[in-house]
Amino acid sequence: MTVKTLTIDGVDVAIEEGATILKAAEEAGVHIPTLCHLEGVSDIGACRLCLVEIEGINKLLPACVTQVTEGMKISTNTEQLQEYRRMIVEMLFAEGNHVCAVCVANGNCELQDLAIEVGMDHSRFAYRFPEREVDVTHPQFGIDHNRCVLCTRCVRVCDEIEGAHVWDVAYRGAALKVVTGLNQPWGAVEACTSCGKCVDACPTGSIFRKGSTVAEMTRDKAKLEFLVTARQKQEWTR
Repeated sequence: MTVKTLTIDGVDVAIEEGATILKAAEEAGVHIPTLCHLEGVSDIGACRLCLVEIEGINKLLPACVTQVTEGMKISTNTEQLQEYRRMIVEMLFAEGNHVCAVCVANGNCELQDLAIEVGMDHSRFAYRFPEREVDVTHPQFGIDHNRCVLCTRCVRVCDEIEGAHVWDVAYRGAALKVVTGLNQPWGAVEACTSCGKCVDACPTGSIFRKGSTVAEMTRDKAKLEFLVTARQKQEWTR
């Protein structure tokens, strides 16, 4: 195994070749904010919250999909990065309809936590107030597109762990959204196994269990860790 040595915020790190900067930062105990990243599924670099500065490179790179190289000198929390992250969170709030006070995930929401972390107390951008639907046709779950941040964690979990391929992304630009089946109502999609993995993977209150009211929704992170390896270890029937 080839090992690469690098520094992250002045911390010396040695990690195997092929690892990402995000993984190396975790090994070094350096926190990098993320939203679309979910341990156990592939990374896509969608949210851009994990952007880092690399000495000698004149652009910011996403830590979750950038592999380490020998001698890298990485900065993860400069003033420029702090400003960019705050701006990204502000835009996420402005482009959707995120009303924390009436959300099932209030107090247990990764977007809400990020807003606190980056110091966002308002958005400098005009709110779009888009017209987005709520689909509660599934007997157990529902999706409120107003709260979706298009991280696609539901898509990747359903594809890569459950293997049902229920979720996908459709349309472009401001109309972009996650869909079930071939843009069918969720309850009409026969491929759905009602496993609930998408609910646990969602970082906001967009995908929820029916019957949950304001601030009642909780997630079991240990369940997601189990789901990643359960199929290959044949633990489903234990």
